[in-house]
Amino acid sequence: MRTRAGVVLIEDDKVALIERHRAGLDYYVFPGGGVDNGETPEQVAIREAREELGVEVAIKRKVAVIHFDQSTQIYFLAERLCGEFGSGTGEEFTDADPNDPQEGIYIPVWMPIEDLSQRENIYPSDLAALVVRSMKEGWAEEAVVIFESPRRE
Repeated sequence: MRTRAGVVLIEDDKVALIERHRAGLDYYVFPGGGVDNGETPEQVAIREAREELGVEVAIKRKVAVIHFDQSTQIYFLAERLCGEFGSGTGEEFTDADPNDPQEGIYIPVWMPIEDLSQRENIYPSDLAALVVRSMKEGWAEEAVVIFESPRRE
């Protein structure tokens, strides 16, 4: 089973997402990546924010644990400390071939939170719904545990 970790970075009523164009699909994902041996999920979330967004973040709290197929994804609410959004230098940007449909492109974007519920191509979709709900009602004290069904193409 693979563990992934990611960040929920919110500023000015917008959330940071990665716009993906890959294998003929256009979609958005929350920044994140795989947990390697010796890393904690918190360390991965911080690393992925730097690599994918170009920003240094501080973890505020764990907000979601999502069980999906053969992976567990852990998401943390984060706060930007410094850095220029969109200046990520991870291999997704430096080694990816945008002309290779299996690699595609990664574009860091700010999406208005009000738009999250209008789109069907944001993954994990249950995390997008949680962000919308939590911005209205406040974040739960404990991380929300979600069992997400595989999406159908």
